Amino acid sequence: MDVDELARKYAVKNAHDYGSARADPIVGKLLSLSKGSGIEAIRRAAADAVSWANSLPKAELEIEYARHSAEFEAEARGMGERTAKPRLELDGAQPGAVVTRISPEPSGYMHIGHVKQALLSSEAARLYKGKLYRYFDDTNPEKCRQEYVDAMKRDHEWLGLEFDREYYASDFVDKIYGYAEHMLANRMAYVCECERETMQRLRFGGKPCPHRGRGRDDNMRLFSRMLNGEIEEGQAVVRFMGDPGSQNTTLRDPVLLRIVTKPHYRQGTKYRVWPMYDLNTPILDSINGITDIIRSKEYELRDELGRRILGALGLRVPRMHLEARLNIKGNETHKREIRKLIEEGKISGWDDPRLMTIMALRRRGIVPEAIKAFVMRFGFSKTDSIVPLDMLLAENRSMIDRFAKHLFFVEDPVKMVVKGMAQREVRLRLHPSHDYGFREYLTGDGFYISAGDARQLRRGGAVRLKDLADVKITGLGGTVSAEPAADGTKGGIIQWVSDGNLTKCSITIPGELLGSDGGLNPDGLRVVNGYVESAALSLREHEIVQFERFGYCILDSKKENSFIFTSK
Repeated sequence: MDVDELARKYAVKNAHDYGSARADPIVGKLLSLSKGSGIEAIRRAAADAVSWANSLPKAELEIEYARHSAEFEAEARGMGERTAKPRLELDGAQPGAVVTRISPEPSGYMHIGHVKQALLSSEAARLYKGKLYRYFDDTNPEKCRQEYVDAMKRDHEWLGLEFDREYYASDFVDKIYGYAEHMLANRMAYVCECERETMQRLRFGGKPCPHRGRGRDDNMRLFSRMLNGEIEEGQAVVRFMGDPGSQNTTLRDPVLLRIVTKPHYRQGTKYRVWPMYDLNTPILDSINGITDIIRSKEYELRDELGRRILGALGLRVPRMHLEARLNIKGNETHKREIRKLIEEGKISGWDDPRLMTIMALRRRGIVPEAIKAFVMRFGFSKTDSIVPLDMLLAENRSMIDRFAKHLFFVEDPVKMVVKGMAQREVRLRLHPSHDYGFREYLTGDGFYISAGDARQLRRGGAVRLKDLADVKITGLGGTVSAEPAADGTKGGIIQWVSDGNLTKCSITIPGELLGSDGGLNPDGLRVVNGYVESAALSLREHEIVQFERFGYCILDSKKENSFIFTSK
């Protein structure tokens, strides 16, 4: 299959899974499958395929997907077999001589994709008896904030990550200046005064910048003026002397430093010239002793740039280990898109329970052990995967089931009166297999059952009020009438709450954030109301419980007695 056919095949899959196709994941897929094709040919094929796939009516898209569905299923099975156990061998690594790092940019909140890289780095450091560093990549004053640093630290602690060292890119700016001056002095970099649009046009066309031929003295003078505030923001940048015509567009004289006058959350107005990721991160990895870097394969094209910069400076190049991005079906992890949804009021915030941010998963009742088990199932793989959230929820269920107390909840309550039911003391276990105690009530003849169960009742039929008594239905209507039946009478089992031993509650049920068309899913969040046993009043905020026959829920607000649905 040639590159154009492959591009169309995976554009169809991308559009089918996400509602619309994007070029980046298709380029990554083609890079791994089309070894004989150049990067420009791959980019063109991906762009054409995306445009074609996104123009297909939904019915035609389904037909195209069906043509390849067996291949897609076989790929998914193969990936499952390859990643059934963690694969954490680091090529070239030696026990006791490994230092890994995680490098969060504090410009938003941590999500499940970040966790994969962090946990793999942590686990690799543990397996090789090495060290794990936390490096905040915070050289963008316009986006980085202390609140994001604090949130990431809380998430790391919650996930059980432990670090041997912590450092910030913004604390190394003076040192980066020294390396930049070395590059300028040796014509490995130059100061460019092109307007942004001109620079983009030249780079896109593979043409050199007219300032590329500047001499050493001019470059050093202009850089000094940038530092001293004599050049305004947007009027000059420092660019790497790469290859303007390279098929790898990241090598087309990328920007290394730019002027940003907005105060920095950590450094204030101390600096006005800030290094870009492509300059400061490779240098800081090298000089801080990082030996092995585990990161998403979307950075693959940037690795050559990092190696060239380190080579130009005579610095050691760490080993790179690329792994596939972890995508959850029907969800969004790009910070820019999430921020837009928040600003438009379409979601409540970064902890909206439909999101895959760590704070949202935590709020929803996902425990850190489940996230780790879920991520480690995939290990290292260069194959992008789109997995259903149910895989994570299944891991979570197996862990929370051991400690979640059991309670009865009735949705959309309907009154039931059991005439002749004697008053009795009821003692119900809080967990069917663990000794967590009991909840105890004094019941009479008044109960509430869910409307769904009430609709299934038939006059003259029987039903068992779970762990209490069998009753025979004598009347239906606004209130269900019943009478005691002989124990062992054949009938279904339903949950109940008794008059005087109940409290109102609401349950928010999150679904997939995005619909099949890639837009916001209109059914992605709904709220149900009902009654829960009064024992719920003694729950701690954020405690996870199982509402029998309904699902696992977490107490989101004790004051409002509101829960969030975790999973069935």
